[in-house]
Amino acid sequence: MRLVLQLIVVLLIFSARGQSSLDELLAATQRGDVPTVAAYLDRGLDPNTTDAHGHTIAMVAARHGHAELLSMLISRKASISRQSPSGDTALMIASLSGHYEAVRVLIDAGAEIDRRRGWTALHYAAFGGSPSVVGYLLVRGANKNALAPNGYTPLMLAARNGHVEVARVLLYNDPELNRRGPSGESAMGIAMRRGESELVELLKRAGAQP
Repeated sequence: MRLVLQLIVVLLIFSARGQSSLDELLAATQRGDVPTVAAYLDRGLDPNTTDAHGHTIAMVAARHGHAELLSMLISRKASISRQSPSGDTALMIASLSGHYEAVRVLIDAGAEIDRRRGWTALHYAAFGGSPSVVGYLLVRGANKNALAPNGYTPLMLAARNGHVEVARVLLYNDPELNRRGPSGESAMGIAMRRGESELVELLKRAGAQP
């Protein structure tokens, strides 16, 4: 009985140490501390370790825009194609947060820009409101008319959230102006319903219909 208790204590100690190491690694990742994260990897920690939410450390670095850290993780074989439990990739997370350099690093490393079905990085960038990331994704070949699971195009998402400059970038790339969402509304119809007068005027000048 005493031996069993001793074994339990030892296991608890190792478990606590493991959790402490993970917490320290995640904290270092959030602040973009490349040397500290590299030191953990040098000790044999899996570069695809996940947090309690199922996000890899590459996803955490992407969310905080740490491009240098992402480059190091990629060089250490961290996966950039892994998806979170909700289906997000590191590129989608960086795009939503508007982190241009992180997006560039991920695409240069081969991150998938478009998916045949589902949300894309461009949807996330348009929703998040980053004109620079939207423009870069388009330059790198993103589908400007991709349909999200909710039936919205990137232009509709920009209209929904009142992102005038994002809409301007999308319009420069000649998207389908009058595509209808599931409720029958175009991007202009969405902007009108939400009272986005500047967006309505911009879309009208581009030839959009409500």
